[in-house]
Amino acid sequence: MSHLLIVDDEANTLASLSLAFRLAGHQTTLADSAQRALECVRTQVFDLILSDVVMPDKDGIALLEEIRGLGISTPVIMVSGQATVDMAVRATKLGALDFLEKPLSTDRLLLALDNALKLTRLEAENRELRQRVGRHEIVWKSDAMRRVMTQVERVATGESRVCILGETGTGKELIARAVHEKSHRRGGPFITLNCAAVPQELIESELFGHEKGSFTGATARQLGKFEQAHGGTLFLDEIGDMPAVMQAKFLRVLEEGEIERIGSSSTVRVDVRVVVATHRNLEEQVRAGSFRQDLFHRVYVIPVQLPPLRDRKGDIPVLVEHLAAQISQQNGWRVRGFTSGALQALEGYSWPGNVRELRNAVERALLLAEGEVDEEAVRLCLPHSREAGAATGTLAARMDAFEKETILQELKRQQYNMTETARALGLERSHLYKKCAQTGIEVESLRKGQ
Repeated sequence: MSHLLIVDDEANTLASLSLAFRLAGHQTTLADSAQRALECVRTQVFDLILSDVVMPDKDGIALLEEIRGLGISTPVIMVSGQATVDMAVRATKLGALDFLEKPLSTDRLLLALDNALKLTRLEAENRELRQRVGRHEIVWKSDAMRRVMTQVERVATGESRVCILGETGTGKELIARAVHEKSHRRGGPFITLNCAAVPQELIESELFGHEKGSFTGATARQLGKFEQAHGGTLFLDEIGDMPAVMQAKFLRVLEEGEIERIGSSSTVRVDVRVVVATHRNLEEQVRAGSFRQDLFHRVYVIPVQLPPLRDRKGDIPVLVEHLAAQISQQNGWRVRGFTSGALQALEGYSWPGNVRELRNAVERALLLAEGEVDEEAVRLCLPHSREAGAATGTLAARMDAFEKETILQELKRQQYNMTETARALGLERSHLYKKCAQTGIEVESLRKGQ
């Protein structure tokens, strides 16, 4: 049911229009003058305003102008028995949605109302979609990302499982969201879980849910991510970090399409498209025995490889523009640009933390620079610039600085996981700890601040 404001100086017209709309299931408020209409719009919210044009004291065109002047965007339909082309043009310029001539037929009136309400709903949906896209927009112009986005368009239309591969910070969740938004499931939920961020003893409850009293602290039934994602998409980030004991249970859900809450003896059917992501090499994990081969074949159906930022540096200028606008809006700052020298400095860095690291650098640069962000402000934000002082003097000092920077970059790439960092650098784990101590790297502090 919609709430309509009807404005006309003729009592019979008000009564007949009100009856027609109420019989069609709508609520109406009546105003016999423009002044009375203004009082109504200041105190009530309407879905549509239907106003006569020719009225004493103040006509409908002037009323429309005042309504818009108040910042009220309610759709308005104008009605007149003395319509002229100039009158219709003026009303349209002021934002009138339609212009109807008297006498009005009920069918024509209800059709105009239906069209107006549909348009209003469509505009609201578009606004919501733009806001959603703004928060999760994928910004690119490089050939490398064009190939990725072409692949996303293709895989989104089906139900095949997608495995998104890429280094930390490359935007794997954004790609998963894009797959969801472009699929027929876009009207359903998009639920996420980072397998590396959930303790091993809690991940089963997170995925499948639990019943009240099923374990200490289970004070109420909780639905797991699979049930929350019913009819939509479940995105499991860092699938390579899923504990071995959970891999078998996860595999069963993929095969059967059923989950069982902890503490329950019954199963629940779930209709979910699963998209996974990892920065690890799953094939190597299968060979090493840390990832089940049968699960690998279930989730590694369509791999989508995201390039690191160092391989798509042509995207840096558009990413910087987008990130600067986003950060400025979030903080209430004036939007400022980056000089060509600043952009060149950003393009010259290797970005081991990828787009996530770029975002942090852009935010720091915006804080440092008073006006347009220049090359000096950017260089102060880049890690290699901060190490520049240490990389002077003797060969030993320069080697120490290089060693420290290499360890820092690999730690970031491995999300400060010491075991994986040691493996990537070809070191024993104990040796890596000694190196960190020698070079002044405080891993716990870095991990908390990531």
